[in-house]
Amino acid sequence: MPLPRAAFLALAGLLAACAADPATSQEVVRSERAAFRVATFATGLDHPWGAAFLPDGRLLVTERPGRLRLVGRDGTVSRPLSGTPEVVAEGQGGLLDVALAPDFPQTRQIYLCSAGAAAGGVLTRLSSATLAPDDSGLTGTRTLLDATPAQSRGRNHYGCRIAFGRDGKLYLSTGERFIEQPRAQRLNDLGGKVLRLERDGRPAEGNPFIGRAGARPEIYSYGHRNPQGLAVNPATGSIFEVEFGPRGGDEVNLLRPGANYGWPVVSYGVNYDGSAVGTGQQRAPNIEEPLRHWPPAVSPSGASFYTGEAFPAWRGNLFLSALSPPGLVRLTVEGDRITGEERMLTGRTRFRHVLPGPDGFLYLLTDETAGRILRLEPAG
Repeated sequence: MPLPRAAFLALAGLLAACAADPATSQEVVRSERAAFRVATFATGLDHPWGAAFLPDGRLLVTERPGRLRLVGRDGTVSRPLSGTPEVVAEGQGGLLDVALAPDFPQTRQIYLCSAGAAAGGVLTRLSSATLAPDDSGLTGTRTLLDATPAQSRGRNHYGCRIAFGRDGKLYLSTGERFIEQPRAQRLNDLGGKVLRLERDGRPAEGNPFIGRAGARPEIYSYGHRNPQGLAVNPATGSIFEVEFGPRGGDEVNLLRPGANYGWPVVSYGVNYDGSAVGTGQQRAPNIEEPLRHWPPAVSPSGASFYTGEAFPAWRGNLFLSALSPPGLVRLTVEGDRITGEERMLTGRTRFRHVLPGPDGFLYLLTDETAGRILRLEPAG
């Protein structure tokens, strides 16, 4: 019986991707500090975006069209879990990041970031929910924070990464939504910021703008363009923010309370049409310098520090998933300084996120309609 046309095209696309992608082979990749193979761990995902490992080694994975799935330790992908929030899956929007509460083993609470509809348009939304005891879905799903104001035009630049700091507070990145870039500089606007929140979505105690007239108390830092990566440095507890910049202006930043990171006033990049950003300057007084920036671009998305045992020479390194040119970026870090860089797996596969697993392997989410989870495994 012949395959339906849609199924045939999906299968053909997957086979073509596998044939073109060296990540499906068993060839040993020899990088500067490690040798590894790239195995296909899971398939059948539509633009996987965020992921979080459960204590038992299974993996929660978001799909941008609005689904949340549970991937078993053997790579088996579940049916979509029920109870996920309604999302606006247009442009770069949809169901994006997922994170576990620090006390997940006791509470089974998770956090989700998405593009959500609101009065006036669409915005970045933070939600919480409880994973049901039978893992079939979410219960008690509710909105904790909307990064207002909503924007009627454009469906880009949501930011939408979640990280828990050593202080127990929830850090959420928000994009400036591209259409109205000066939002990133406005302290009465939650776009283009990193927010620091209590677990119920309230402004966290000790935030830098609490009590300041005309400023939102949720703001921790501002002047961000499209911050798609947040990672806690295991050596220092500092939070690194990874920012998808303009052409030639991608950045890694060390977050400081109340600091201005410059967008769209200054940038090391230029607009996509070649025109200058803001003042045309690369730096200015009272604006934080990035730890690293890239001309040309790497188009970074998710980021994680590696702390596992499988690759001892990578411990303490910061990994960035890269979209263009596709690949994986490894940064060596000493304290809070970036001291070196290696690019790996440069090729045809766009990586949306990278995270270490409890087994010590490194997992990569591919940004594809026929999306996969790849796993880096040590090779002799």
